[in-house]
Amino acid sequence: MLARIKALQPELRRSERKVADLVLERPNAVISSPIATIAEEAGVSEPTVIRFCRAIGCNGFQDFKLHLAGSLASGAPYIYSGVDFDDRAEDLSAKMFDRAAASLVQARNHLNTESLEQTITILTEADRIEFYGHGASGIVAQDGQLKFFRLGVPTVAYSDPHVYSMSAAILSPASAVVAISRTGHSADLLRSADLATEAGARVIAITACGSPLAKRSTVALYADVADETDTYTPMMSRIAHLTIIDILAVGVALRRGPALVHQLEKTERNLAQKRAGEDPI
Repeated sequence: MLARIKALQPELRRSERKVADLVLERPNAVISSPIATIAEEAGVSEPTVIRFCRAIGCNGFQDFKLHLAGSLASGAPYIYSGVDFDDRAEDLSAKMFDRAAASLVQARNHLNTESLEQTITILTEADRIEFYGHGASGIVAQDGQLKFFRLGVPTVAYSDPHVYSMSAAILSPASAVVAISRTGHSADLLRSADLATEAGARVIAITACGSPLAKRSTVALYADVADETDTYTPMMSRIAHLTIIDILAVGVALRRGPALVHQLEKTERNLAQKRAGEDPI
């Protein structure tokens, strides 16, 4: 929840940002405070506090406090303990593993199970699945294509905006698009999502809560994790996106039932023949 608030903060109204600042600065105090106290300390009205709660994806004030309490109870830090120039290898390793674990916990807590069920249903029913993303998200798109083509569904991954915009325009209503973006603000990806929707295809977004891409999608899966992109390419959001792709692939495989097992066994036998010193299954 704290990571989501931090990600959405620039898009909030000025008065709502005052509430966000208070929550980020004193989250534990906010949990135990009534709405009147929060409004007073933030210097806003009580209706503004409610609008803030809804702007970050909660149904209201009580729903916000429940989500905030759940985030704090997980024990996962939301502010990254950054690496230093004098860090030893063991320090670097501990920090990176801790950050990855915390990010996955945050992503798990933010993932809406109803949206997840809807997404698995869409992908199970689709006769073609296309994955779109560029940059670091393009790598995730390729991973999605690798996971899903083994399930016997025609799949493709595009990381070139010109290519996926052309492909989106000629999709059929039975197709599905998985659009991946850390920020959800890429103009090329937004245009492609619109083109896919106009063609009748369903669009699944793996992106930030409240982003333009999320609003343009049929269903959105949020991966709101803190990422330091001033110096490094996105790392933690990529890990969260890859895990969501894994969840979707396993979910579709389970939906397709035992008939899929024979197909996967056949694929594994073929792969085993290419491994040195290993007998085919």
